Amino acid sequence: MKTYTSRNGLGEYLSGLRGGNKTIGFVPTMGALHQGHLSLIAIAQQRCDVVACSIFVNPTQFNDPKDLEKYPRPIQSDIEKLEQAGCDILFNPEVNEMYAGNEQWHLDLGELEHLLEGKFRPGHYQGVTQVVYKLFDIVKPDMAFFGQKDYQQFLVIQKMADMLNLPVKLVMCPILREPDGLAMSSRNIHLSAEDRRRALVLSKTLNWVKENFNTASIDSLQQESAAMISAEPGVSLEYFEIADGRDLHPATADSRTIVALVAAKVGNTRLIDNEILSS
Repeated sequence: MKTYTSRNGLGEYLSGLRGGNKTIGFVPTMGALHQGHLSLIAIAQQRCDVVACSIFVNPTQFNDPKDLEKYPRPIQSDIEKLEQAGCDILFNPEVNEMYAGNEQWHLDLGELEHLLEGKFRPGHYQGVTQVVYKLFDIVKPDMAFFGQKDYQQFLVIQKMADMLNLPVKLVMCPILREPDGLAMSSRNIHLSAEDRRRALVLSKTLNWVKENFNTASIDSLQQESAAMISAEPGVSLEYFEIADGRDLHPATADSRTIVALVAAKVGNTRLIDNEILSS
């Protein structure tokens, strides 16, 4: 695996590959890699000639400095996992390689920026689009691969790509779960054993909604789901929404894709999860 810390070095190498008509798949990450990330690498390998992964903990998407500070950064372990997965290229830049001084960035993402995650993490998606645009500009991938767990993030990045006419195809990849159902997340390492057990209420509730989706109304499913999660000790529900998969407005009879999305604090750790109910 070739590793680059400078955008110029990476850009030159990728330019040579493109000259040889190689298709480039890209998996942007913030590190603390788990099997979910590696599943994105595997899907990218099936679809593209060369796979590049970035590890960059992006400061502009954290609205809580403490969250940024405690975000896990096990870079040596991450490198070993990428090498074992057969990743071709790692881009691992420092902050000053990605940002110069006080850069200004604002993209009018409309309502999508302020719903659900955007409501609880104001400014988050401006930071996400800022860094993903930079990474796309450096890597110039043919395809970029993102996890379904960050469903709203995928919609936001797709909107950015459409708005700016970026020549990249975005691919949403399925959520990977632990054997007991917990969605894989870099944040799971912060869960105590008790919190880890309590966190299962999220995936169990999503499963229950999926099983009952065709026999109960959306309103009743939403209310009962919120009650189930709120009843779990040590779990603080932020939202549980059954939404139209295209714009995250409340789902209606006309919604072709319907997705249930949840965010909650389990102990001190904020977790998100979702389940596509119909597509």
